[in-house]
Amino acid sequence: MEQYIKPFVDVCLSVFKDFINIEISAKTPYFLEKDSIADNDISAVIGLTGEARGAVIVSMQQNLAIKLTDMLTGAPHTKMDDDVADAIGEIVNIIAGNVKQKLEESMRMIISLPTIIQGGGHAVKWPGNQTRILCIPFKVFEDDIFTLLVAIEIVQ
Repeated sequence: MEQYIKPFVDVCLSVFKDFINIEISAKTPYFLEKDSIADNDISAVIGLTGEARGAVIVSMQQNLAIKLTDMLTGAPHTKMDDDVADAIGEIVNIIAGNVKQKLEESMRMIISLPTIIQGGGHAVKWPGNQTRILCIPFKVFEDDIFTLLVAIEIVQ
């Protein structure tokens, strides 16, 4: 399992350092129940197809999404708007694209365009009955957390 977790953790650490210029730290990964309701305000979803199928999701609270957008755009934001949705979508896009490159030797994948889900307590319906959902929490700043959710099924 570690060989699948490590690329996602490494990519998140480097994307936040190189793209947003902040240090983040990974917390202990765990498996999420399929029927879980997100305790976040925004999630950006990238679908995966090819030799592996599933999804990669970055999910966070509104205040963190706004802080990150401010850092990316250089302009202040006070609410969830199109800039915030675009910024979080771009973050998941870069993460998924970089992970795809890292895993390219073992499996070919195609990634979709990001889809943004907004609203507190939103639910994500995951594909497949056998898919396990890996949740990797990351600490940002002093007390903010975002989660990277990964569900991948290898296609036989």
